[in-house]
Amino acid sequence: MGVRRLLIAWVSTGLVSGVVLGTGAGAAQDEETNVQNLPAIEVVAPQPTPRRSAPRTPARSASSAKPNNRLYVYPTSPGTGRGLEVDKVPSAINAVDANQIKRTGSLNVTDALRDNIAGVNISEVTGNPFQPDVEFRGFVASPVTGTPQGLAVYQNGVRINEAFSDAVNWDLIPTAAIRSVTLVTNNPAFGLNALGGAINLQMKDGFTYQGAEIDTMGGSFGRIQGSAQWGKQVEKNYAVYAALEGLHDNGFRNFSQSDVRRFYGDVGYKAGDSEFHVNMGLAKNDFGASATVPAELLDKYWGATYTTPQTTSNRVGYLNLTAKADATPTWTLEGTAHVRRFEQKHVDGNPTDVQECAAAGLLCFGNDTTPTNGGNGAQLANPFASGTILGEIDRGSIRSTSFGVSGQATNVDQLFGHDNRFVVGSTYDASVTRYNATAEIGSIGENYVVSGSGVFLGPTGTPDTGLAGPVSLRTVNRYNGLYAMDTFNVTNAFAITGGGRFNVARISLEDQLGTALNGDHIFTRFNPVIGGTYKITSELTAYAGYSEANRVPTPLELGCSDPNNPCLIAAFLVSDPPLKQVVSKTVEAGFRGTKELNIGSLGWKIGGFRATNYDDILAIPVPGRTGFGYFSNVGRTRRQGLEAEVNIKSPTLQFQASYAFVDARFLDALTLGSNSPFADADGNIQVMPGNQIPAVPRHRVKLGIDYAVTDAWKVGGNALYVSSQYVVGDESNQYAKLPSYTVFNLHTSYQVTKDVQLYGKVDNVFDNRYATYGQFFDRTALPNFTSGGADFSDPRSLSPARPRAFYAGMRVTF
Repeated sequence: MGVRRLLIAWVSTGLVSGVVLGTGAGAAQDEETNVQNLPAIEVVAPQPTPRRSAPRTPARSASSAKPNNRLYVYPTSPGTGRGLEVDKVPSAINAVDANQIKRTGSLNVTDALRDNIAGVNISEVTGNPFQPDVEFRGFVASPVTGTPQGLAVYQNGVRINEAFSDAVNWDLIPTAAIRSVTLVTNNPAFGLNALGGAINLQMKDGFTYQGAEIDTMGGSFGRIQGSAQWGKQVEKNYAVYAALEGLHDNGFRNFSQSDVRRFYGDVGYKAGDSEFHVNMGLAKNDFGASATVPAELLDKYWGATYTTPQTTSNRVGYLNLTAKADATPTWTLEGTAHVRRFEQKHVDGNPTDVQECAAAGLLCFGNDTTPTNGGNGAQLANPFASGTILGEIDRGSIRSTSFGVSGQATNVDQLFGHDNRFVVGSTYDASVTRYNATAEIGSIGENYVVSGSGVFLGPTGTPDTGLAGPVSLRTVNRYNGLYAMDTFNVTNAFAITGGGRFNVARISLEDQLGTALNGDHIFTRFNPVIGGTYKITSELTAYAGYSEANRVPTPLELGCSDPNNPCLIAAFLVSDPPLKQVVSKTVEAGFRGTKELNIGSLGWKIGGFRATNYDDILAIPVPGRTGFGYFSNVGRTRRQGLEAEVNIKSPTLQFQASYAFVDARFLDALTLGSNSPFADADGNIQVMPGNQIPAVPRHRVKLGIDYAVTDAWKVGGNALYVSSQYVVGDESNQYAKLPSYTVFNLHTSYQVTKDVQLYGKVDNVFDNRYATYGQFFDRTALPNFTSGGADFSDPRSLSPARPRAFYAGMRVTF
């Protein structure tokens, strides 16, 4: 949408110069960036000499500040305040600015992460491009309820992993309003779930963005989208900003339409060294998420679906208050308060374990003798004709209300005559969630559409068959955190960082229909961090660090953790045996540097990492029971690898190339249920130490180039290579891998006038047909209607990528 045009505008401008394609209106948001792609934020940081009582340097707009006088900083805590000077950060630097988001031409901020951060990979597990899984270093932030999450996501200092399952709904993030995104690693200050890192989004306001723009775009598969944003500084103390986005896309697959509607606004006040903001957001999004499809159906038709309906409706509203002030010349205080309301409704057509009984006229569950009961506890009569293929429509709803407060203090007094930066902060977050689920029996036609009958399941089954009846659950999460970080300059070139965070999490489950789900769980953990940086030369820095992080089991995982009583994951919960929290221990080290060349600014970095998870949690399927499974601790897993990147940036040429190697493995022997064709008679596979973790490609290569043919005409493109990966369910690594893929994209823009720009884009230029994700499925659950009702022979169910697509748009600035 507007972001897309913005992207092309950015392309014509250049990453480093950040000049808006010749338009003056957008100059405030198209800030200059250094080679690490950090936004040009004016901050006060420790100076070479002791600080005096003189007032801080006021923030300046990008157009007025000179690059060689600007300080680039990186976040070291969840707050919205000033970060740490880049040269002092003992971890990899991963950042995306507003210009790079424009370059993608996408409404999804995840596309910018995929294109610009070496270790990030995107897969469409849901079958919808607006609800992707983001995988970084083998850790995932996913919108799929039930996915074990390993990344924390923050927006303006507020953690937005959903309370019930830690899921991340990327579609709710207002992309046009994003000022910068940083992916922070090796830092426990970001609290729960930051096993692989934390994605930190900072939003625009009227002080950082001034002007207005309207962006509209349309193209393949019925895509039409638009955005508008406006920012203004009123006098010198007040500022306002607002962004509105809308999109409709029919999708390339059956039943895969998408509707996105988002609003974001900010009102700010600045006086001297104090700054206050009130920002809010609303979103109302609806998706036809058609999930994975048996490979044999895709061979016949790339837009095929399997067992629909599958729809998701997301609603969110939030209000955030932030304040920042200099208490003294060396102490900065900041605080936040927020409230958030999230609602989700999910409808999912599935195969079912309900079947005809041996006794005519009745329904049974799992076999032809165990009764299928209704809501009144009585066995259900069979309303279907004999021989009907039965299915069920599972409906789930989540309603969460969250609120929280945080406070942080930063001190830059010298320590023992050396520059020092000390940060201490605390957070409190609480959430109340109501979760409800029902199952309606239906019939399945040859198009795999489940048609409901109005007959609903009650509590049904025995411990070995699992529950299929309704669920009503109330959960309460209380998360407390206390953190402290200190960076001490041993010399002007050598700095050490140390600190940690203490987390306390209490999760209460209250069964609204009985007592089976009741539980109260408390988890505590202190996570340390230590690291250092050494500036070898003015253009070369080395870094190394060690840190620990933890994630606690979610209410969903606690409510579905009994292997003897499995549940329909993300729909039906059955009991809550205790799970252990996951602890990750990470070490990383590397080099980064910059150099000015005749052709532009050169930036590069190379680093390695190793993260070991203890008591990792997996979702374990029950063989032969479609969708049923449970969560369990599975011992140790390890993710290690290498990331390298080089980029060149000038006003006329932008080039970027990166490579990431990610090796993700199990370290302990396991017995897992699987639909693998190599499973034993009990449906189990044996996982040996050293087996690779599925759905984690080992190699990712990214190339991007943008060139200004003239001052008005810009052209560019990028390429992405992702290596093969094991499908989910093949943890024993016995089946062939999902093939690698390479995709090429092109884009161009033309500045018609100072304020009007036209642009176009072609995604997947060579129309490559590939899958980004795969899993094994139960081949016996339903017949292959495309082959005369025979059984499926290919055990894989895949998520197909979007075919070649053309888009064109116009961007107007004021």
